[in-house]
Amino acid sequence: MQRKAYVPGTAALLVALLAGCTSGATDSGTTDDANPGEAGSTTAVAQPGKYRTLPEPCGAVGHDALDSLLPGIQQITDPEQREAAYAGDATLTYDTDRKVGCRWKVESTEATDHLLVDFERVVSYDNAVSDDSQAQTIFGTKETAADLPEPSASATTSESGSEADTATPSDSASASTTPSSSSSSSSSSSASSSSSPSASSSSSAAALQPRVLSGLGDEAFLDDALSSSGSTAQQRTVTVVFRTSNVIVTVEYEEQPATVGVVPDSQKMQDRARKLAARLADSLNG
Repeated sequence: MQRKAYVPGTAALLVALLAGCTSGATDSGTTDDANPGEAGSTTAVAQPGKYRTLPEPCGAVGHDALDSLLPGIQQITDPEQREAAYAGDATLTYDTDRKVGCRWKVESTEATDHLLVDFERVVSYDNAVSDDSQAQTIFGTKETAADLPEPSASATTSESGSEADTATPSDSASASTTPSSSSSSSSSSSASSSSSPSASSSSSAAALQPRVLSGLGDEAFLDDALSSSGSTAQQRTVTVVFRTSNVIVTVEYEEQPATVGVVPDSQKMQDRARKLAARLADSLNG
């Protein structure tokens, strides 16, 4: 029986395979020529943040500041207990190069006070994003979460508004109750006594509302919340958060009076928290 001839088909297959190999070799050469890492190409790397380490948190607040924020600390008669109160308790952290904090709690005859100081060093793992930019983003998230109210009309940035904000309550009362030439001194006195307290109260309330702060680090804000649980005394929490370069600092100050019905003084607590925040900012920059 005569065999079938397969040679022509086999030859055609070999030609096709050789053509494919030749084409692949050509394509491979083109890919190699387009190497993105060849000389002349550079990749911009964002600058690292100013801070590479963090302070020891429990030692960052001096005794004088603690005496002001935690009045009960001076009522502790036992020297060892008082020293332990000054020392505070470090918060749990797994990377002291990135996040550290310290807490204090002191009871007095008038109230129980809590203080938390927290330092966070932000590091960006994206070469195109600097540490400062990443810290700015995180700070913005914290500010948004605080849900600060819109500034009131008396806190606008206009020239007249700025003058109103910086005026003292007595100045505001004097300006708002100055009598006209046709008004008697008795009517002036009556107007002053009736309108001054309301204007002063409104101005004070606007000045103490949660708000963005200026002159503290690169950016800062303050939150002030009053809460109560059932029949217990009301607790006020004042929080100041500021950013300087790639470090975000949080000061959280709480007070709960020992007597039901007593409301913690907002202005006093805000002043104390802001003063401590300013000291921490100075120590970081120092």
